[in-house]
Amino acid sequence: MSENETATGGRPGRGRRPAAEVRAAVLAAAGRILLDEGLQALTFDRVAREAGASRTTLHKWWPSPGALAAEAYFARSRPVLDFPDTGDLRADLITQLGAFVRWLKEEGAERPVSELVGAAQLDPGLGRAFAEEYGRPRRELARARLRTAQRQGLLRQDADLDIVVDQLWGALYHRMLVLKAPFDASVVPRLVDHALHGAAPR
Repeated sequence: MSENETATGGRPGRGRRPAAEVRAAVLAAAGRILLDEGLQALTFDRVAREAGASRTTLHKWWPSPGALAAEAYFARSRPVLDFPDTGDLRADLITQLGAFVRWLKEEGAERPVSELVGAAQLDPGLGRAFAEEYGRPRRELARARLRTAQRQGLLRQDADLDIVVDQLWGALYHRMLVLKAPFDASVVPRLVDHALHGAAPR
């Protein structure tokens, strides 16, 4: 079956769909399943059935259900986690980190993110997909915003932007994945101020 075909016992008579439309339907279905029921519920059979797509096509596009889950998560989270640039670095960092915390804690992403990170340690395909489709692109968005601030003189020219990213987002992942400690958006301004100004007396 070609990439332009649907699978189909569920949608007789639908005919061919463009590959882009099939892919979008698959990612939407996978994203719904992942956020509503978690990673274990996301199988090729289940996604193919709900998306009206061919299981063969899913195997052709993704090496594993985990890799599909990673791309679906990225597609679902992208509009939620846009990085603003208002000219106020502190405000922009608080806005973005606050949106990330609410995405985790209020919009249901904490469980699937935890499951994806855990599964990525054992599934090489998922690990690559999570890094390439989500981790590195998100990191580069943060670094781009910090580079702009650096050019504007809002950060030192020798500031290590990767370390700043690690301090901010890494602190949230550490609390969520390692400490299993509760947190909410109230922690965000403190994280930002420590990353920008440090803990030494001013």
